[in-house]
Amino acid sequence: VQLVESGGGLVQPGGSLRLSCAASGFAFSSYAMRWFRQAPRKERELVARISSSGTTTYYGDSVEGRFTVSRDNTKNATYLQMNSLRPDGTAVYYCNIVGLGCWGQGTQVTVSS
Repeated sequence: VQLVESGGGLVQPGGSLRLSCAASGFAFSSYAMRWFRQAPRKERELVARISSSGTTTYYGDSVEGRFTVSRDNTKNATYLQMNSLRPDGTAVYYCNIVGLGCWGQGTQVTVSS
């Protein structure tokens, strides 16, 4: 089982980024997926969750209305579109398989002017 996140970088406040998570080694279309983030000296925070089919989504209060989670089961990938980014969005972002204890290496997002 492998998860590889990408798409992070430096962005100005108010900007956008799209993160990707490439999955392999398991039946991707059978599992819900989640995105977490961890800022320096803070606990890991659930950002978004998407059902296995992609029809049901959940967002943390701090990102509701600004972030959008999606997935493409034909490509074994999930995505996190992040708009109106704020400095408190600076963190390492991880994808995760619901029900399996597997994490990727994460991708760093820095929101700063």
